[in-house]
Amino acid sequence: MFYEFEKELIKKEKADVIKNFHMVDSMYDEAVALGIIPMKDPLDGLEIDLKIAKVVNYVSEASR
Repeated sequence: MFYEFEKELIKKEKADVIKNFHMVDSMYDEAVALGIIPMKDPLDGLEIDLKIAKVVNYVSEASR
């Protein structure tokens, strides 16, 4: 029941682009304040990201 309610609520709500930009801007500012951005080594963790991408792509292809 809750899932259906949530689905209908999402359909009815219109996207607030200005609000979304403010949220992204705030998240970026927080990441900078926490020292997450800019990364010291932009390629750090790339191997893990590639492994995750391969798994996700395999699962989405297999489910077709």
